[in-house]
Amino acid sequence: MNDSESVTTRSSTVEDWTSALGESTGSPGGGAGTGVMLAIAASLTSMVAGYTDGHGAELADLHKRARALRETALQLADEDAAASKAFGAAFRLDPGPERDDAIHKASVDAAKASAVLGERAMEAIEDLGWLASNGNPALIADVVVAFGALRAAIAGARTNVSFDLGSLTSAGTDLEEVREQHPGLWETVTRLSDALDRIDELTASVDKKAAPTDKV
Repeated sequence: MNDSESVTTRSSTVEDWTSALGESTGSPGGGAGTGVMLAIAASLTSMVAGYTDGHGAELADLHKRARALRETALQLADEDAAASKAFGAAFRLDPGPERDDAIHKASVDAAKASAVLGERAMEAIEDLGWLASNGNPALIADVVVAFGALRAAIAGARTNVSFDLGSLTSAGTDLEEVREQHPGLWETVTRLSDALDRIDELTASVDKKAAPTDKV
């Protein structure tokens, strides 16, 4: 399967999808990869929850959220790939007002797609943190791997939203104007940055249990 337009996260093998990701097409690209990283984090969260006993409805609800997030993340990855395709097409237009308008729309749409993905990723942090404290201790290494995947998803979403907002300056708008025009998206970048700090804090709190040889 070499046609990247026919490759989606939900219907392709890992081989086909990563092969398409490796092509110089931009769709799928880093944004879609961010969605896949979120799906990996959600899948590992679900696995650890499934191996954890007790805790009744609290654990059952967490498990349900993780399974739902895996599906949502893959859908968002495909939506981001579509936004990325439109973004690239806009920059290939001939210079002029039509190109400027297309870049503006594509940049905002791409930023919104990445922001939605980032929002969903941030919602998963505390569930994974709960498993770090209460989950099956035999799977703490899997929790840390999940934290790594979730961190990659949030870092990717943060960078993509920021970059897409920055692309609005190509038509002569400065960053202060961009912030005034899109305050919600601008604030999302800040919250995603804070979320990275929270993940680092949680990961550090369990690192000794997950990697005991590191201090020997």
